[in-house]
Amino acid sequence: MRAITALFFLFCFLVPSALAQLRLGFYGRSCPRAESIVANVVANRFRRDRSITAAFLRMQFHDCFVRGCDASLLIDPRPGRPSEKSTGPNASVRGYEVIDEAKRQLEAACPRTVSCADIVTLATRDSVALAGGPRFSVPTGRRDGLRSSPNDVNLPGPTIPVGASIQLFAAQGMNVNDMVTLIGGGHSVGTAHCSLFQDRLADPAMDRTLNARLRSTCRAPNDPSVFLDQGTPFTVDNAIYGGIQRQRGILRIDQNLGLDRSTRGIVSSFASSNALFRQRFAQAMVKMGTIKVLTGRSGEIRRNCRVFNNGR
Repeated sequence: MRAITALFFLFCFLVPSALAQLRLGFYGRSCPRAESIVANVVANRFRRDRSITAAFLRMQFHDCFVRGCDASLLIDPRPGRPSEKSTGPNASVRGYEVIDEAKRQLEAACPRTVSCADIVTLATRDSVALAGGPRFSVPTGRRDGLRSSPNDVNLPGPTIPVGASIQLFAAQGMNVNDMVTLIGGGHSVGTAHCSLFQDRLADPAMDRTLNARLRSTCRAPNDPSVFLDQGTPFTVDNAIYGGIQRQRGILRIDQNLGLDRSTRGIVSSFASSNALFRQRFAQAMVKMGTIKVLTGRSGEIRRNCRVFNNGR
């Protein structure tokens, strides 16, 4: 409890504007079972598919870094009306059906009360804990956005230079430490298709054993995928940072975090201490969850996470 309280006060200091209406236990009276309903739905899926943690981390990042954490990513495209979900960077995002199930149960228990944006935040938080990552509290009270356009999507690719990535995160109010924490933490349980890291296979500095294994895998048809953390691929931990230090970063952006002088010290500190990584990862996840949130009377509470309430 003491650790949660300390984390919350740090959060208050970092993002006071978002806390005007986001708070811990927001649904305490309006929907007391809200968080437990989401947790149970996520746990049921995790028992069958441990990769769902990576899916939710990707989903929350791809949602928050476009128009803020407003569930705009969840809107389905319609004929003549594409959405964020239509774009190339979001083609690999999955797990929408888990959000749908949580929303279905929440609508039965507390109609038009719990936002899809909060469901994504809670589901990601719960899946991280199930995958051995830190347990942390997140404030709730987000509302759902009213716009979802592919023109708004500008997400970093796997070869983005560190400097450009720093600028992209800074535009969202996130610092260099947040960037290294979220990229490494997200990739600790992620996968990538071979087509996304061909540049690394041509890098003579890459660990030879890993390079040979990846080349063998990537000779198979249909663009196979591999774990970004070859050691503990289903655990949210610091192992990927140690791999980066040994030239075992599979994506170019991961390896560059260990080479660039603005980030290599952070990589080294996380590689040396899983406790430090866990603390910083929890802080960064809470902070990311406050990016440009809608609260109060802004936006809406969708009845169906895939469709705006007015049906457009």
